[in-house]
Amino acid sequence: MSVVLPQEQRLPHTTDEIATYVVGAAVWAPSLHNTQPWRFTAAGAEITLHADVSRQLQVVDPRGRQMMISCGAALFTAKLALRSLGYVPETRVLPDPADPLLIARLRWRRRASPAVEEECLFDQITRRRTHRGGFEPVPPGPGLVDALRQDAVQHGTVLRVAITDQARAVLAAITDMAERVERLDAAYVRELTAWAPPPGSTRLDGVSASSYPARPEVTSPYFPGRDFAAGRGWGMPPATGISSTRFAGLVCLLTTQADVPAAWVDAGQALQRILLRSTMFGVAAALHSQPVEVGWLREAIRAQVGDGSYPQLLLRLGTVLQNAVSLRRSAENVLSKGRGYPSGRLTGATQL
Repeated sequence: MSVVLPQEQRLPHTTDEIATYVVGAAVWAPSLHNTQPWRFTAAGAEITLHADVSRQLQVVDPRGRQMMISCGAALFTAKLALRSLGYVPETRVLPDPADPLLIARLRWRRRASPAVEEECLFDQITRRRTHRGGFEPVPPGPGLVDALRQDAVQHGTVLRVAITDQARAVLAAITDMAERVERLDAAYVRELTAWAPPPGSTRLDGVSASSYPARPEVTSPYFPGRDFAAGRGWGMPPATGISSTRFAGLVCLLTTQADVPAAWVDAGQALQRILLRSTMFGVAAALHSQPVEVGWLREAIRAQVGDGSYPQLLLRLGTVLQNAVSLRRSAENVLSKGRGYPSGRLTGATQL
């Protein structure tokens, strides 16, 4: 599917055009099961981002943690879109304790040319894809790991790389156990099925059958993916040229010091920056939230980390030859025009 962001047409000038442009980029953020749990309101030179609780996964995400991480990723993408236009995003995150679903308010009042890095990250927004399977035996390029760690730090998070075979094996075993535990829950299976439309579906959300392999790709160590096909034969057949030996890739944990909504939003911003950076390096990411969805297994990971921090997501990074298809609702579908919010004092900087 060919995707055209607004900047590839004429540049937006009015506040309404800018809002549409920004939201048109933000909707490409990653979300669990591609639920896209966000909605936006524009009023003048201000956009508000709300979590859409109607799209929250009640079984695997009862606290809304993954929903907030997804919204954090959308927030970072919106800020990056403003930078691509030469605006400085002024943001307030979780500004209203009385409205916990209000994730952020963004304004743009000052101009500053975007940095080359910001432009490069922005260029990856529609190129990034979530991978569901194994990787080719090609190591990530030099400098990637250090760059990703720095990306995480900028949002108060830590990206921990499993360096030893033992560490990777432990995380693989926990992921496998989490997947087995969840599959035994009939409510989980129903929820997963609801977000797995059949081939040929016209839906613009959920996990498309063209975004996961028809047969599970066994890696060593084995990190199982979600069973979206559920034995129905859906999914992509192996592409010509893909090696028979599939690799798990670079195994990482994204962690935060706290486990509160603000930390979840930070984790989402860090996640999207990491994913876009990886795409710049020609590296795809497989995301596993199963091991942090089962409470006692998440605690087992915390024990492995050993410093009291909270794992928010497991990532595998590597090289792929077959790109998945990713679908998104349009900006018009998630953006409404409404009244502005009280001004207040906003903070922001040219650096995202």
